[in-house]
Amino acid sequence: MKKHFLSLWDLSTYEIEHLVQRASEYKDMRLKGQVHHPLKGKILALIFEKPSTRTRVSFEASMYHLGGNVIYVGTQETQLARGEPLSDIARVLSRYVDGTVVRCTTHAHLEELAKYSGIPVINGLTDLYHPCQVLSDLVTIVERKGELKGLKIAWVGDGNNVAHSWINAASRMEFRLHLACPKDYEPRIDIVDRALNVAKGRIEVTHDPKKAVRGADIIYTDVWTSMGQENEEERRRRDFRDYRVNEALLSYAKDDAIVMHCLPAHRGEEITHEVIEGRHSVVFDQAENRLHLQKALLEMLLG
Repeated sequence: MKKHFLSLWDLSTYEIEHLVQRASEYKDMRLKGQVHHPLKGKILALIFEKPSTRTRVSFEASMYHLGGNVIYVGTQETQLARGEPLSDIARVLSRYVDGTVVRCTTHAHLEELAKYSGIPVINGLTDLYHPCQVLSDLVTIVERKGELKGLKIAWVGDGNNVAHSWINAASRMEFRLHLACPKDYEPRIDIVDRALNVAKGRIEVTHDPKKAVRGADIIYTDVWTSMGQENEEERRRRDFRDYRVNEALLSYAKDDAIVMHCLPAHRGEEITHEVIEGRHSVVFDQAENRLHLQKALLEMLLG
């Protein structure tokens, strides 16, 4: 039976735990040079409205490592650019390939594709969520901390799509999530409220980055200005100036805290060069683990 992955709400706690464990196994296989081709003969389509480095390359490499093939399609190369109904595109692709990864601006468009698709649809990023990123981040945290239960994760910055996926994750896994966002940049209240119905008392939104980071095991940040918000860049730089992850802010966290960033980073804005290159940073481990997690996810959905 087909299963879509549009947000972390689509996975149970057990499925998330399984994917984290399976990603670790795939990482070990790669280190040992072991070959595993569970998706031999399968084809994955990447439908990207937004450009990407890590998402595209990690999914392509994952599919090839699993023995499958990939077709990359930018939206300007399809009838999407000419307004062909999403329902038509979804039904046609379902007869050509075995799964699709979609990276698009509007989450409702992803939901429309999934509604009419006869094959798994995977969210490669939308304006609302970035679930593959956060799933792979859970792999990195478990590698470094051993488990998720009881940890304090501090988000510093914009209440954006990655923050929303962290809120979803907190409703599935037993960690505490404290988000520090400037006024008017908080995460969507409906997403927070839905998660709080499950994760009672484990999610907090504040305007004070020091409060969020105090005693944290993990500090996470992202760019102040995301793709498509370039016209807001100057205003955002002013509004976010007190939300920079630097050595001073890091001092409020635990001594063994790790610092995470989903990349690309604007060094000197949301995070300093010293922190991203410092002993607390696991940023490039995060990037690597996108590969291993996505192998586990593709195996689960397409295998």
